[in-house]
Amino acid sequence: MPPDLIARAQDLKLADVVDIALRNSTLTSVAWAQARAAAAAYGAARGQYYPTIAIDGSVSKSEPIFAPNIRSTLLLDYGPGATLSWLLFDFGGRGGSIGEAREALVAADWTHNATIQNVVLGVESAYFTYMATKSLLVAQQTTLHEAQTNLAAADERHHVGVATIADVLQSKTAESQAELAVETTEGALQTTRGALALSMGLPANVPYDIDVPPPGPLPLGITDSLDTLIERGIRDRPDLLALQAQVRQAEARITAARGAALPSLVLSGNTQQLTYTNPTSTAQGYTATIALQFPIFSGWSQIYNVKSAEAAAEAARQQELGFEQQVTYEVFSAYYALRTATQQVKTSADLLGSATASDQVALGRYKEGAGSLLDLLTAQAALATARALDIQARFSWYLALAQLAHDAGILGVDGNSPLHVQTDTTGQK
Repeated sequence: MPPDLIARAQDLKLADVVDIALRNSTLTSVAWAQARAAAAAYGAARGQYYPTIAIDGSVSKSEPIFAPNIRSTLLLDYGPGATLSWLLFDFGGRGGSIGEAREALVAADWTHNATIQNVVLGVESAYFTYMATKSLLVAQQTTLHEAQTNLAAADERHHVGVATIADVLQSKTAESQAELAVETTEGALQTTRGALALSMGLPANVPYDIDVPPPGPLPLGITDSLDTLIERGIRDRPDLLALQAQVRQAEARITAARGAALPSLVLSGNTQQLTYTNPTSTAQGYTATIALQFPIFSGWSQIYNVKSAEAAAEAARQQELGFEQQVTYEVFSAYYALRTATQQVKTSADLLGSATASDQVALGRYKEGAGSLLDLLTAQAALATARALDIQARFSWYLALAQLAHDAGILGVDGNSPLHVQTDTTGQK
């Protein structure tokens, strides 16, 4: 847990959860390290624009023999030297390799952005699942309390002789079923809590909690059109932009391969200072050369390198085209999934309202002796189902909204979905 969030670890918000996940995620750390590596590789590739200079030194010892009966002389010379090599001009080889490194950097940066959005979506999914489970537990505890109240009422009515033992047994069965549902959800709550901690990069037993906000206005959907969202997805999806950079990288590789088979103009030179012994003397010398190099034959490797680069570029283009169609489908699917979720929120709210009214009527009739216990238990079972469906629909809507923002490439790093949402304040409960 980051030190600045420990003080309010028992009341984390969505932005806090996303913040913790992005700080701790190994996926984002790996993607960021790969982006830095690509940046360093691009910097190294740009070094081809500059000359290469090296300093060296030499020591030479020799003993020439002039004739069989003449004493040889030991010669020793030593001294520093320097060499220079500079590619002045070529037909695209250098520019192609540098362009390839530049596009690799762009692709790595977009991949890092895509990884961030994937982590945000994953932690939001775990967050809303935990919130839904926690809300469901509260609803089931309410149902259990109602079942316990019914059992007490049935016991009292049986005690005074206005109800049969069957009513008591039916009430006891309903109370046991409600208690079992609470116990099951309590276990599921701990599981989803651990899953949320894992998505934040924390141990499952870390002490934290999240308060469930009260239900807000009913969502009516979004005003963004499907075509606009598809256009934004194709324009802004970082993983698609990474593929497009990889296409340009492959095309730059073609330029580099073709340039390797064309002439190049190279400036080279060296200088050296030597000190001789026996007798002692010094000498300096230098050479400078401008050479036009023509590759003539290399076993057809240059031809096949070009063909290989062209085929790889075509494969990258087809992959990018296929993924663009995939993005269109994902936005299309997420858009209609959100519309369905919106309708489910409204329908589940209507169902909850009618089930609540039905339960109140059945409870009143049972208290007055005009209704049966079976009618009351049936109404309360329907109310419990309606509560669960309403909770599931509400939190599924938020997850569908986040999924659509992710597929359109606009999911925020704070967990917000910058879509234009409509709400129905008249339906607020």
